[in-house]
Amino acid sequence: MTKSRAPGSSPASEAREHSASSTGSRVKRSQRRQARRNRASPGESRARQGRAIGVLVSGEGTNLQALIDQGLPVLAVASSRPGVRALERARAAGIDTGAFPLVDHATREARDAAMADWLEQHGVSLVVCAGFMELLTTSFLARFPDRIVNVHPSLLPQFPGTRPIDEAVAAGVDATGVTVHLVDEGVDTGPVLAQEEVAVEPRETLVQRIHAVEHRLLPRVVSELCNER
Repeated sequence: MTKSRAPGSSPASEAREHSASSTGSRVKRSQRRQARRNRASPGESRARQGRAIGVLVSGEGTNLQALIDQGLPVLAVASSRPGVRALERARAAGIDTGAFPLVDHATREARDAAMADWLEQHGVSLVVCAGFMELLTTSFLARFPDRIVNVHPSLLPQFPGTRPIDEAVAAGVDATGVTVHLVDEGVDTGPVLAQEEVAVEPRETLVQRIHAVEHRLLPRVVSELCNER
């Protein structure tokens, strides 16, 4: 059956009406897609940006904040201590948090297994130690092979451990710095990914200048790792 044309209409006017209708439909579909994006949770939005990051913390969380401020896809933050400032920073950014103190687990291996399970449940594929003040067990490392990154305030292999800035000053060196490296079974012995030198003098501002480099270097390296295919 042939569809009749409305009185007074022409093929040209019908074509314009059809074009306008099609354009309106496309606009509405675009608006619906944008609305769905706007309703997405912060974690879902970050997940679309690349490899999902889990951050391990123990204290203030300034390096975590640097990652957040750069818009990196941090989906979960796990702390070795409850109630620390780093967890507050994560929650303020809409990031899921968990506390895994050793006293709540029979062994360090059991704690690390629970922490690894939690990170994997959040889709984490890259782990960043940002002020995490404990050694990770071999079993945890095996869950994220070559995918655990640490930032350390010295030019490794010089001054590993927990007091690198004090040791650099005591040693009388002219320069120390910041290292971002992969984590292995040793104490700050994993392969170096990036380093930046920091002059020791003036000593009064050494800690602040080292932190400034950490806050710049760590997000840069993590961003590069997230974009790897």
